[in-house]
Amino acid sequence: MKRIKIQDIFSSPNTTGEVWIKGWVRTLRNAKTFSFIEVNDGSCLKNIQVLADETLANYDDIKSLTTGSSVSVRGNLVESPGEGQDVEVQAHDISIYQKAPENYPLQKKRHTDEFLRTIAHLRPRSNKYGAMFRIRSKVSMMIHQYFQDRGFYYIHTPIITGSDCEGAGEMFRVSSLKEPSADASRDFFGKETNLTVSGQLSAEMFALGLGDVYTFGPTFRAENSNTSRHAAEFWMVEPEMAFCDLNGNMDVVEEFLKYLVREYMDRCAEDYSLFSRFVDKDLDNTLQTVVSSEFARLSYTDAVDLLEKSGRTFEYPVSWGSDLQSEHERFLAEDYFKKPVFITHYPKTIKPFYMRLDDNDRTVAAMDLLVPKIGELVGGSQREERLDILEKRMNEMNLSEKDYWWYLESRKFGSAPHSGFGLGFERFLMFITGVSNIRDVIPFPRTPGHIEF
Repeated sequence: MKRIKIQDIFSSPNTTGEVWIKGWVRTLRNAKTFSFIEVNDGSCLKNIQVLADETLANYDDIKSLTTGSSVSVRGNLVESPGEGQDVEVQAHDISIYQKAPENYPLQKKRHTDEFLRTIAHLRPRSNKYGAMFRIRSKVSMMIHQYFQDRGFYYIHTPIITGSDCEGAGEMFRVSSLKEPSADASRDFFGKETNLTVSGQLSAEMFALGLGDVYTFGPTFRAENSNTSRHAAEFWMVEPEMAFCDLNGNMDVVEEFLKYLVREYMDRCAEDYSLFSRFVDKDLDNTLQTVVSSEFARLSYTDAVDLLEKSGRTFEYPVSWGSDLQSEHERFLAEDYFKKPVFITHYPKTIKPFYMRLDDNDRTVAAMDLLVPKIGELVGGSQREERLDILEKRMNEMNLSEKDYWWYLESRKFGSAPHSGFGLGFERFLMFITGVSNIRDVIPFPRTPGHIEF
């Protein structure tokens, strides 16, 4: 007989007969001659009730089970006469893998997020984080499904790189030397190498050969920030599309996000309900707005003008040429438009070298998507396909053409318009669950000074 997951029992409520389940004890209630055991196997939010009576050979051990103990249960799935569940398992055999000690940290009570971060190795067994990481898994697959269904090719871009995509300098050095050396020629690759901050430049090369591609993998940034929005290791979704301009790029972003939100609300309904009931009671309205509304589009120049005339006092002053801060972004998305909004055509001085220069020589064909409660969720641009202008931009930013020879060659041999964007996966998870700290959507978060687990 094959073990069945508890999720499968509840997804087929009319099923009865013999079942075999395995899981962890959530609660135990003992009566005079029988015990009720709540068991959860991680496959869904619900526990299943197991009825064990004194006829079982090891009943003395069973009635002393503790929260967190691991068990195997064989029995009959029957309609439950009790309230709160449609079915229960009447056990005829219970094997105990291990009885957890009385000091098992996850007792049946509310635990703070701060406490659960200190036991990140156990928090998947809690309701909230079991739901979170099931959602993370399912949404990952939805991302692949979206692009695969539309003819995109999945590209594995390098994690170790000799190029700095963003030019920010906040990268983790990779070295095989036992002692740090300023002479990178002695190192494993013969030059300085780092953990990647983006797979975009590599993905561009494949877009200019395969058409539409995407990469979805870990990226790293050595930004010494302890805010609720930053982590040193995070995952990025980065599509690149050949023969696509900025407007086409935004069209894909809007369609992509609406698809993900719709699928998430439908296919993760039970786990989603935990977050909409207990984490963010306005989550339904926020996500329904994404699905039902047409995203606004606004140039950076018009956005600055709107902010300056808003009458709102911001902590950071608004001025043309400065990057928008989170408070500015959230005002636009939450208070003014009350829905997602694209901000386009940013000043070239605050954007990377690869973004296509506009005819005015002041702005670039960039876009950021701002959403309520998060601010920037997606960043992207049409890429600069003209070799002479790309070289000029790199010189302006003191980037070595020698280091990017291969990137420049792609603009010599059949260069074509193309564009792409990056979606921070963890930030998206924060958006669709209402969770306010990035540490709570990553299994084992990496932040300054913290490398546990």
